[in-house]
Amino acid sequence: MSAWRRTIPCLLSSLFWLALFIHPAFSHWPDFRGPLNNGHVPPRPDGALIGLPTRWSETENITWKTPIPLKGWSSPVIWGNRIWLTTATEDGLEMFVLCVDSTTGKILVNRKIFENEAPEPLGNDVNCYASPSPVIEEGRVYVHFGSYGTACLDSETGASLWERRDYPCRHYRGPGSSPFLYKDKLILTFDGVDLQYVVALNKRTGQEIWRADRTTRWTDLDEDGKPKREGDFRKAFCTPIIAEIDGKYQLIAPGSMTVFAYDPDTGQEIWRADDNGFSAACRPVVGNGMGFFSTGQDRGGYLGIRLEDIKGDVTQSHVVWRQQQGMPKRSSPILLDGLLYLANDSGIVSCLDAATGDFHWKERLLGGTTASPVYADGLLYFFDEDGRSILLKPGKTLEVAHENRLDEGVMASPAVDDKALFLRTKTHLYRIETKNGVPGEAQ
Repeated sequence: MSAWRRTIPCLLSSLFWLALFIHPAFSHWPDFRGPLNNGHVPPRPDGALIGLPTRWSETENITWKTPIPLKGWSSPVIWGNRIWLTTATEDGLEMFVLCVDSTTGKILVNRKIFENEAPEPLGNDVNCYASPSPVIEEGRVYVHFGSYGTACLDSETGASLWERRDYPCRHYRGPGSSPFLYKDKLILTFDGVDLQYVVALNKRTGQEIWRADRTTRWTDLDEDGKPKREGDFRKAFCTPIIAEIDGKYQLIAPGSMTVFAYDPDTGQEIWRADDNGFSAACRPVVGNGMGFFSTGQDRGGYLGIRLEDIKGDVTQSHVVWRQQQGMPKRSSPILLDGLLYLANDSGIVSCLDAATGDFHWKERLLGGTTASPVYADGLLYFFDEDGRSILLKPGKTLEVAHENRLDEGVMASPAVDDKALFLRTKTHLYRIETKNGVPGEAQ
């Protein structure tokens, strides 16, 4: 049985999104990791290939290429023929939402949504002020800029239905975690150097339903009892997921130094697993009775945690393995047929045994890597910050199927709409597809 089928029971909304995705009247990529929240492109009901392109360049298989103004690393999301993404000035003084026609590449909405008097300096050149990705559903798109503001927009007009700018947090290196939809809630994580909490808003009104402050046991205090490095070890950038565990749905929302799970209806903490990493940005994946979590920098790495009979502090009881060699801190993984595929920040791609955390292979295949991969048509698609992409055949032996290159690097994760691949580079948004949807066939 294929891995995506085994993963579906662990994700609350997967069957709903899957039904929409494969119905011929719908074209949706509602979340930066797709309709299943895990990077898998759902297969067609008849088992036929989706028909994604396998070869492209600036002169091959490009349907359109649209310049995207200013600077943003947010990933595109799609509903129908509309693509939504965000951008901002490099100084963070102005923040914008964009809507692009997926058929023509024409910008339909370019709206300044927030102005800031004195945004906190980023402190590095890795992040920017428009890194969190939107999330979208019928009639509404939700955009998030961390503590600088969150808004629900009409997905046809771009008009604000509600806005919130009253959740404080010093991101220190800029915002990163994306919003997440669950039932009637929009869930946000704020893990800054000063405050760390998770909040659930009514997605229709923006009113707060619950707030859960992190209960992390900090190990970063200096001799005076103050956080070291101004609280730098307390920040994180993970986007949560929903998983069905022990017969109930749980919100898994990693923070700095700790993986947390909450009751998504109330915000009550269910379990926790401690580690010492910080600044993790990888989104978790779950499957085969386990969850897989990045713990970030310093003494971090990756954890494999058994997700059954789980409650309270499970640091000693449920952590099955830890892997600290060459693990990513930004790009999220793909779980497929008991194997975990990852690309670390410096472009080392690896395949781990999901049950043990042991390496099957590890090779430097890319430059710096932030974008998360996708899996479709029997291939793993990886992208780097220099414009290079590699397509791998999954398995315990490394096999590179194709390599491609564009002029600019990719920071955002890709989106898929039917047979087209949408890539946001540092400067443009591309629609990439092959003639008649035949993989590898040039136009």
